[in-house]
Amino acid sequence: MPSVDFSCDYFRRGECRSCSEIARPYGEQLTDKEALARETLAACKDLRWLPSIANAERGFRNKAKMMVAGTTDAPTLGILDATFRGVDLAECPLYPPALSIAFEPLREFIARAAIAPYDVNTRQGELKHVLITVSDAPGNPLMLRLVCRSRESESRIRKHLPWLRERLPSVSVVSINLLPQHMAASEGDEEILLSDDDMLSMPVNGIPLHLKPGGFFQTSTAIAAALYRQAQDWIAERQPTSVLDLYCGVGGFALHAAAVLPASTAIAGIEISVDAIDCARHSAIEMGRGGESFRVIDATQTPDAAIAKADLVIVNPPRRGIGSTLCERLDRADARWLIYSSCNVATLASDLVQMPHWHAMEARLLDMFPHTRHFETIVLLERRP
Repeated sequence: MPSVDFSCDYFRRGECRSCSEIARPYGEQLTDKEALARETLAACKDLRWLPSIANAERGFRNKAKMMVAGTTDAPTLGILDATFRGVDLAECPLYPPALSIAFEPLREFIARAAIAPYDVNTRQGELKHVLITVSDAPGNPLMLRLVCRSRESESRIRKHLPWLRERLPSVSVVSINLLPQHMAASEGDEEILLSDDDMLSMPVNGIPLHLKPGGFFQTSTAIAAALYRQAQDWIAERQPTSVLDLYCGVGGFALHAAAVLPASTAIAGIEISVDAIDCARHSAIEMGRGGESFRVIDATQTPDAAIAKADLVIVNPPRRGIGSTLCERLDRADARWLIYSSCNVATLASDLVQMPHWHAMEARLLDMFPHTRHFETIVLLERRP
C-alpha cells in the first residue's frame, strides 16, 4: 500500500504505473537509492558521501508531458492505455497547483479551437501532446507547447489564443510543435512560436536562467537548485582560474560558477542545442558576463584548446554518459578538478573507471525523481598527484 502521507488514485486503480515505487514509504525509497549509489561507486576508494538531498513527495515536477486523446469536445490529458485509449491524469499529485491549474482551461481551449485529438489506432486527428513547463518566477509563468501533426489547426489556435490568455494569464510562451510522423515521440523538430515571448524565465538560486521551447531543464526546480548549489560550493572553495562546462544546456552550472568567481575568470560552456546556447548567452549578458563564452558544439567534439585551458571541468551528460573518447581526453587533461553530474549512476561508474588519473573525493545523491528508481548523483574529483 502507498505510504500514509502520500497516495495516488491512478496508481491504486492500476491506471498509471509511471511511479513504480510509489507503494513504498519515501524514506525507504531514498535509503535504497543511497545503497545502490554507494554499491555502484564502490570502486571509488575513500569517497566521502555527503548527506542526500530528499525531494518533496508531491508537487515537485515543473513540467508535464500530456498525451491528448478522447474527442474534441471531451479531450483527455494524460497517457494511453494498452488499447491506445486516453487515460486522464489531470489530477496527478506530482504536478504543483501552478501547473495543474492549466489543464481545465486547456480542455476548453481544445474544444473552442476544434483541435481534434490524435487517434493512434486510426492515425487520424491533429493534437498529439500538450507540453507544459512552470517557472518559479513571480506569478509562476507557464510555457505551453501544442504538439500537432500538421499546421491544419494553426489559424484556429491563433484565433482563440486571446481567450486562453484571459482564462490562464500565467501563460507566457506559446508554440506549436510539428510531429507529422506516426511515431513514439513527444515532439518533432519544427517549432512555430505564437507568443511575443520566446523564452521562459526560470530563475534558480537568484541566477536568471531561461528556457526556450524544446530546451532541456531539470525536472524538479528545487533539486536543480540544490544540485547547482553543491557544484557552486565546491567551486567557491577552490577558486579555479578557468571553468569549462560541457553539456552546459541553458548554462546552469557555468552561471552558478560565474556568481562566485572573479569577473576576470574565463568561463566557457559547450552545448549542442542552439536554443539552449541562446538562453545561456542571454543569462550571461543579464549577469554582466560575456555571452560569447557559450558555444554550439557537440560536447564529444570539444576542441582540444578548450579542454587545455580549463582548470576545472564540469560534465552533465545525458543518461548514456560521456563515453570512452571524452573520458580519455579528460583523463589526459591538465585540469585540477572535475565535477561530474549524472542521472545514471551506472554510466557514471563506467566513465570514472576509464579516467584513472582522477580521484573521486566527495559525492552527493539528489532525489530528482521520487517514486522511481532514478536519481541524480554529483561527484567532485581531483587530479591524482
